[in-house]
Amino acid sequence: MVAEQALYNRLGVSPDANENEIKKAYRKMALKYHPDKPTGDTEKFKEISEAFDILSDQDKRAIYDQYGLEAARKGGPQFDPNAGFGGGGSGGAGGHPFGGGFGGFSAADASNIFEQFARGGGMGDDSGFHFQSGGSPFGSAFGGFGGMGGGMGGGHYQEPEPEPVQINLPVTLEDLAKGVTKKMKLNRKGPDGSKEEKIIEIGIKAGWKEGTKITFKNQGDYIPSLRARQTIQFVIQEKPNQFFKRDGNNLIYTLPLSFKESLLGFSKVIDNVDGRRIPLSRSSPIQPNSEDKYPGLGFPISKSPGQKGDLIIRYKIDYPLSLTPEQKEMVSKTF
Repeated sequence: MVAEQALYNRLGVSPDANENEIKKAYRKMALKYHPDKPTGDTEKFKEISEAFDILSDQDKRAIYDQYGLEAARKGGPQFDPNAGFGGGGSGGAGGHPFGGGFGGFSAADASNIFEQFARGGGMGDDSGFHFQSGGSPFGSAFGGFGGMGGGMGGGHYQEPEPEPVQINLPVTLEDLAKGVTKKMKLNRKGPDGSKEEKIIEIGIKAGWKEGTKITFKNQGDYIPSLRARQTIQFVIQEKPNQFFKRDGNNLIYTLPLSFKESLLGFSKVIDNVDGRRIPLSRSSPIQPNSEDKYPGLGFPISKSPGQKGDLIIRYKIDYPLSLTPEQKEMVSKTF
């Protein structure tokens, strides 16, 4: 479940909307509320542009879904060791990437986002907007922002940021199935070059997959030449599990059976990764390499709260390596 839905509501999409749905929604609303249109509304245009900026970026969207709008504007949760969540941070390198501060998303920012989207072909030929080299399509609607030039290379300056530092974060399937908060201690350099310790809390959402990135801006070593701290990016790695293997949103469990159990049936209980005990039973013979599927008992689907994949039970039958003459005779008589 997402922390809040305000940005999704701005674009009129659901929290599980995919990339194409978000782009289509932004295009529709940008054409409606652009200040150069008869139905234009500058404030609405700023709101939908900020929503698109965050929801169209996988990392920003993950932060927004987990922690909300203010955290997404800051590029990640800001933690103060003495104040807990929500502390610290004001402007600077950790602010909004288009320069408006944490809460100051401006008309110039909206203009920049719109132009990048349009130049990438997102508006289509029927949008009514046509770009010239070095010129903005917005006319006088944005008033004092005419100095931006073409948006992509005009007078808008963005302070360079330090290169992000990636740290692998091994997580068990059990933690990824239930969601967990982990604390990590960072040893970093301060502005005076001295070593500092920083505790970061990492909220891991149930259903996240290997490769998911959690970004914390302005939390790493201080870089004097840029007058800013490095961005720390944790990358989730799934720890191997003795019994389960993840396949997308499905879980695969290999269940060993004796030759007798494969013929006469069995009754067993297994512990799922989310802590639930799952009873399994069969009363009929089981064919080699066969499997059973249990819908809704697999891995949580992070973008669809309340939904889960399937649990797939694969059987591994322990065939005897040899038979006694008596056993051979018995099998011959039986079959």
